[in-house]
Order: sequence, then C-alpha cells, then structure tokens
Amino acid sequence: MQTLKKIIGIDPGLINTGWGLIEVEGNVIRHIDHGLIKIKTSDDIAVRLLNIYEALILILSKHMPDEASIEKTFVNKNPNSSLKLGHARGVILLALAKKKLTCFEYAPNQIKKSIVGRGHADKDQIATMVTMLLSKKIEGNSDVSDALAIAITHAYQKHNKIAEFLS
Repeated sequence: MQTLKKIIGIDPGLINTGWGLIEVEGNVIRHIDHGLIKIKTSDDIAVRLLNIYEALILILSKHMPDEASIEKTFVNKNPNSSLKLGHARGVILLALAKKKLTCFEYAPNQIKKSIVGRGHADKDQIATMVTMLLSKKIEGNSDVSDALAIAITHAYQKHNKIAEFLS
C-alpha cells in the first residue's frame, strides 16, 4: 500500500508569499491548490509579518499538509532586502512550527535543477515545467509556480525517484 502525502511549498516574500500544495502517492504527483498571500506595502513591517503568519495559519488549518518545504535564504546585493526576506521566512517557519510541521529547505539553484534540469533557469522555464509536471496551467504570479516547484523538489528529494516521477 502506497502512502499519500500532502506537501506544501512556500516561496517567502514580504509583499507576495506564494504557496502551492501537492499530493504525492507512489510515483504520482497531483496538484491540490495554490495561492498568493498578498501584503499591503503601506502597512508597518510588524503588521505585514502578522498578516503573513495569520494567512498561512489559515491555509495550513484548511489543507493540513503532512510536510512543508521552503526556499533557503540567499544573500541579495542589498543587505536590507535580505534582512526583510529573513523576517518573512521567520514568521513562515513560526507558523509551520505552530502546526507541528517539519520544514525542509532547498537552495534556489537546487530547485531550478530539480525542476528544469539546470541551476540557472529563469522564472518562465520554472512555470512551464511546473505546468507540465502537474498537467495544470498555473496562471498568475511567478511566486505561485515557484512555490509549487519547491513542493515538487521536496517530493523528488524525499523519495529520490526523479525518473519515476517524470514517467
């Protein structure tokens, strides 16, 4: 009997946080849901972080994933941007811990290589491959397709059966 797992992938951001939920059963990956947590840039940073946390708690409560995955922080040219991204990641990790979910982290290049086959793919290539892998057109913001790519990467890494998933 094969185990069914729901995996949420999260692409953190202080303005847009993408999330994508997939289901993995044996060699089969299915799309469940996805969305974008949009935050008002006019709000104080503390309010923005609270809004990300509360929105993610609602998503986790609704879908009850078994595992979570998130993009690792990378250092931007602007250290202030990296710090702000770190704040967003912090509240996301807090929400996951609150729901007792272990979070697996993947570097951007690892995600790109897992999905496209090379570590320097662009956003359009990621979106195209996510659409192909899930047999579902993912419209809208690239943060959503990135989040689904993170979830798929986790499924690949966790099960270490990339060739089987692609067949």
